[in-house]
Amino acid sequence: MTDHQVSPRTDAQAWVAGSDAPEKSSINLGFMPLTDSASLIVAATQGFAEPYGLSLNLKRQVSWSGLRDKLISGELDAAQGLYGLVYSMQLGIGGAAATDMAVLMGLNQNGQSINLSTPLQQAGVCSGETLAQHVHRSSAKLTLAQTFPTGTHALWLYYWLASLGIHPLRDVNTLVVPPPQMVEHLRAGRIDGFCAGEPWGAHAIDQGMGFTVATSQSIWPDHPEKVLGCTSAFVEQYPNTARALVMAVLEASRFIDASEENKISTAQLISADAYVAAPRQVIEPRFLGNYEDGNGHAWRDGHALRFHGDGAVNLPYLSDGLWFMTQFRRWGLLREDPDYLAIASQVQQLALYRDAASALGILQPASPMRSATLLDGRHWDGSDPAAYARSFDLHALNEASSSADDQGTSPCCASS
Repeated sequence: MTDHQVSPRTDAQAWVAGSDAPEKSSINLGFMPLTDSASLIVAATQGFAEPYGLSLNLKRQVSWSGLRDKLISGELDAAQGLYGLVYSMQLGIGGAAATDMAVLMGLNQNGQSINLSTPLQQAGVCSGETLAQHVHRSSAKLTLAQTFPTGTHALWLYYWLASLGIHPLRDVNTLVVPPPQMVEHLRAGRIDGFCAGEPWGAHAIDQGMGFTVATSQSIWPDHPEKVLGCTSAFVEQYPNTARALVMAVLEASRFIDASEENKISTAQLISADAYVAAPRQVIEPRFLGNYEDGNGHAWRDGHALRFHGDGAVNLPYLSDGLWFMTQFRRWGLLREDPDYLAIASQVQQLALYRDAASALGILQPASPMRSATLLDGRHWDGSDPAAYARSFDLHALNEASSSADDQGTSPCCASS
């Protein structure tokens, strides 16, 4: 992947006046209490929006389904979103009617984790391999939580389990739990583990409720994670506002990643009750890339949470959108192959993003496609998504049609 440098514009203030002025100056911006909401919190509270004529009104949400519904109703103008949530809204799966959506930019890469309970740890489950042994010899199914049926956490969990030979729709039970409630569900014994964003994996360790068995970056180094999303109608009605919003969040993202000092101050900021509402000592280590898994291992992660990465994080890559649709197909959320590239090209707001990034002199990856090799050795480059979706040994492709015909929906949709 080759980056090219775009010369910075010298008329940033032009976005505030004249023909480039935001059509709407006050934005209701949704977020979840997660570490990776940091760039939105910083943009709204540290003066990054005002130069672009915007006032960002942060609206903390209780659940991803609630955030989705408020985006559709217009109560939220834009929001931190799970990649898979935005695409499920576009495709009309996961509990809502199809709504044309827009991914304005990527907010972050990496930084999620799969965590198992202390009782499992005490039973000798300390790795993916020992979990697979436990699942296949036990008569009782484990219950594992994720945060939204089509969200990134569900798909990281499914991908990881399948790589171990555990079918996520047959061999275990899964349920939806909002991120801040994960630790209490562990404490109450309602779940045996979960996949969620930080700081909730670290918090489970801090509370003696579990351990981290895998990070999401161990599944896919520098994987796509949260995005800045809105409806397509919002972009069409307020194009200058959307561009100004991207510029403000880009500047905040660049600030966070600029130094460890900035990351430390950001961890302190977002720990407040109005935002993530978790102790700084739980947020900060993994925010800085310093991991302890609660199983006696500590390391400096080479692919820790990042918000900018000199521009590599924020481009709304077509291939990222394509990948999530391949997993919808793999797990029976889609009965047929969609027009992968056409849909991604509609949702990913590449032209708007490139305009905003160019104005700020931010490096832009030349290609909207990127490649990666995931933990099971499979190579992804977006070139043939339909074949990729069919390439996995464990899947729900054959079950999708019959289950959907019987139930009026797909098996995964039924869990939403």
